[in-house]
Amino acid sequence: MRSDVRFLEQPERERREAAPVSSVSVTPTVRELLAAERPTWSFEFFPPKTPQAEPQLWTALRELERLQPSFVSVTYGAGGSTREGTVSVTERIATETTMTRLAAAGVRNLMALRGDPPGADPQAEWRAHPEGLNHAAELVELVKSMGDFSVGVAAFPERHPESPDFETDVARFVDKCRAGADFAITQMFFHAEDYLRLRDRVAAHGCDVPIIAGVMPVTNARQITRIVQLSGQAFPTDLADRFAELDGDRPEDKAAVRAFGVDVATELCRTLLDEGVPGIHFITMNRSTATREVYANLAQQPATL
Repeated sequence: MRSDVRFLEQPERERREAAPVSSVSVTPTVRELLAAERPTWSFEFFPPKTPQAEPQLWTALRELERLQPSFVSVTYGAGGSTREGTVSVTERIATETTMTRLAAAGVRNLMALRGDPPGADPQAEWRAHPEGLNHAAELVELVKSMGDFSVGVAAFPERHPESPDFETDVARFVDKCRAGADFAITQMFFHAEDYLRLRDRVAAHGCDVPIIAGVMPVTNARQITRIVQLSGQAFPTDLADRFAELDGDRPEDKAAVRAFGVDVATELCRTLLDEGVPGIHFITMNRSTATREVYANLAQQPATL
């Protein structure tokens, strides 16, 4: 099976100089962070596919680390790409930023996902390796058998595109949780009601695994096509229509689209926080500005972050 696993590392609040490498890690896992009273705040990055794209990633990382995220994730083999870049990016995050050093703490958190099929189309037919696994629940069991990892899995507010119905989709999710998953991060979504309905369906199955909300600010109309390709879901018609109304070639048109996208993400996060979401995970696409703007908007209201 070609699985998609992501390293997640917590930030180090203060850089330790010349600290010895301990054989016992004291860095909290995502599982432990979610047990705290405040919601987590985290960011998703992916390894750049070309050397020319590296500066954009590291600029975003440097700007977002100032917000002191609870953890960050680095996609492993995303979109059918190779996996080698994830290790090198994770090591650089761990050693060159104020985020916890991989050498000192070790990788303690993993996202166990079925993953995208190799190739350019994330929605192409997925086929299990003849000697591999068939379901993400099996991957969770495998990871858990290899060490004391905090394991996260995917959740789908609008159901997985291959699931025949919501009930089947929730049953598969609960299977992953019963296999040992400690938390989940959702696929991007744009209406809070979709997340809340998922949470209710999962709770009805007696499952209380925390579900972190995956949020992606849309800052230009062209992103909508890519979002549909990545998620396999239709983009909400009401939002698509509004983006189309605002879109244009003038600078003021582009600014209006961006402002609307940030407002939509801000209001989505506000609603989720009011509803007690355990955490928000921003899909940054290796850019920082929109995420920082949403964070600043949310920081203006008390008792949220």
